[in-house]
Amino acid sequence: MKYSVCYGNTFKIMFYSFIAAMIFLPESAVSSERLAVKSSKANIRSGPGTNYDTLWEVEKYHPLIVLETKEKWCRFRDFEGDEGWIYRSLLGEINTVITIKDKCNVRSEPGEDKPVIFTTDKGIPFKVLERKEGWIYVQHADGDKGWIYQSLVW
Repeated sequence: MKYSVCYGNTFKIMFYSFIAAMIFLPESAVSSERLAVKSSKANIRSGPGTNYDTLWEVEKYHPLIVLETKEKWCRFRDFEGDEGWIYRSLLGEINTVITIKDKCNVRSEPGEDKPVIFTTDKGIPFKVLERKEGWIYVQHADGDKGWIYQSLVW
């Protein structure tokens, strides 16, 4: 009988702690949302504000996994595991991919036997227009379109 009372009290404490955490959870909570850069270029910073150093720059359609938000800034991880901060208004819910290998062929149609329109290096982002049997129809920010095999992108 003592075990059930003890268990019941422990459960109540855990339950109310969970409820309190949900109510008072800070704005910097982890979210794991995938977003993409919607502006032509965006600065990646070392912290949540323009007073922090610019670490690097990304281009339109660059996909990111949001790890945390703080005021109007998002801390993220990218396809290489790098982390940084970006201003939230520069991001949107856009279906995008980024190449993870060098010399990726982008083809006129889905299929390894189809003509190569252009070749791209690692780290080039694209907007997803369509998916078909392991192939993705993509568009670069400059307007170039073509089909890329899904194992070549993140």
